[in-house]
Amino acid sequence: MEDLVEEAKTLANKGVRELILISQDVTYYGVDLYQSKKIAELTQKISEVEGIDWVRLNYLYPHQFPMDLLDVMAKNPKVCQYIDIPFQHVSTRILQSMKRASTKEDTYNLIQTIREKLPNAALRTTLIVGYPGETEDEFEELKTFVSNVKFDRLGVFKYSAEEGTVAFALNDDVSDEVKQARMDEIMEMQQDISLQRNQEKIGKILQVITDRFEAEYVVGRTMQDTPEVDNEVLILDENEEVELGKLYSVKIIEADAFDVIARVC
Repeated sequence: MEDLVEEAKTLANKGVRELILISQDVTYYGVDLYQSKKIAELTQKISEVEGIDWVRLNYLYPHQFPMDLLDVMAKNPKVCQYIDIPFQHVSTRILQSMKRASTKEDTYNLIQTIREKLPNAALRTTLIVGYPGETEDEFEELKTFVSNVKFDRLGVFKYSAEEGTVAFALNDDVSDEVKQARMDEIMEMQQDISLQRNQEKIGKILQVITDRFEAEYVVGRTMQDTPEVDNEVLILDENEEVELGKLYSVKIIEADAFDVIARVC
């Protein structure tokens, strides 16, 4: 942990404003070194580094989710209230086939807890369609899940056999045409949800960090957006005064399904 804090200090001294703590499952940080989960403590220590404005975490698996991390997110304004949980599916049968320890009930209960503790947090997930044996009923379950939860950010992948995974030995019995149709249907649902979420931001003042220039805009992100993955904020730079790598308060004036347009306040 001390090494990571020192690395954060070095980066901050070079002008870095946002740090992302990332691994296949960051919730397990500390289990090998300290025999217990320490991601909440690490996140707090990183946030205390002078010069660092935002700390973001990717990816947080649902099994035995560290609830003390939610407390850090709730209390610490530097920690992005952004929770990227790759649920993959909601059908208990499919989750068990994937050797996931969670059930459908566990999944809904965790989301409810997160929303109770962090009502303004952005929830992001990835899902798999066309898993071996996925029935129409199980796909309908997944659609209901997406409709009920209304994730802020969502990605969908078609199942493909990957050597070394628990599903590799299973019969890949869902046709590619069905997989594609299911993926398209989920993404169409999510596009409508994303548009609604973005339109709700019109008129609001948000804090953004600026990343790059593009045409007449300065492209930035809110705390709810991971770079190169999520939505972007297109800032109108009418007076050419906006600089890269800085934080600005902006007012949202327009929105589409994936991006919003803003002016600096």
